Amino acid sequence: MQMPKQKGILTVVSGFSGSGKGTVMNRLLSAHPEYGLSISVTTRAPRQGEEDGREYFFRTKEYFEQMIENDKLLEYAQYVDNYYGTPREYVQRQLDEGRDVILEIEMQGARQVKRRFPEAVLVFITPPSIEELENRLRGRGTETEEVIRGRLAQAAKEAEAMEDYDYILPNEDGGADKCAEDLHRIICSEHFKAVRNKERIENFKGETYILKGETK
Repeated sequence: MQMPKQKGILTVVSGFSGSGKGTVMNRLLSAHPEYGLSISVTTRAPRQGEEDGREYFFRTKEYFEQMIENDKLLEYAQYVDNYYGTPREYVQRQLDEGRDVILEIEMQGARQVKRRFPEAVLVFITPPSIEELENRLRGRGTETEEVIRGRLAQAAKEAEAMEDYDYILPNEDGGADKCAEDLHRIICSEHFKAVRNKERIENFKGETYILKGETK
């Protein structure tokens, strides 16, 4: 009997500002291009060089609000008069095709995804310590003291909710490359969980009944 094709896994990646999650994501997708990266919908205007369906799906405010009303978004938020969100249908289509999809969003959005898509895997990337996080933020040399203090205060709030995540992934010894491979291993191991192989389990149960000459 041919085994069923397993659906892809939706992995949501979050982390403190300065944790290096963007670099980790770039390293992961470079080493494993088989992953799908979810494309967000936004109501802001395209910037120079951006294309619809590549950086974002660019839509009108009316269109976006219709998506909200029709429950077509896994998560969404509003920043500076513009909406940003994750289209449910786009993600679901890739998952149904067996492709693992990664969504890099902040904590509030991650919680929304988990409520609407309980089987999603939530991963939170951390630096080795808050002291190192502050060193990284200051090392950028691009932000004011006020901005740095604001990011550290936000990190303190986020630390209170880290237990909402399925995995805490440190970005420390070995750097972004090791962290990316650790993330890859987490996703691979999720495929072997019994809860994701119910149809396979039922197939084996059915075959054992046949071997015993029994009927279910």
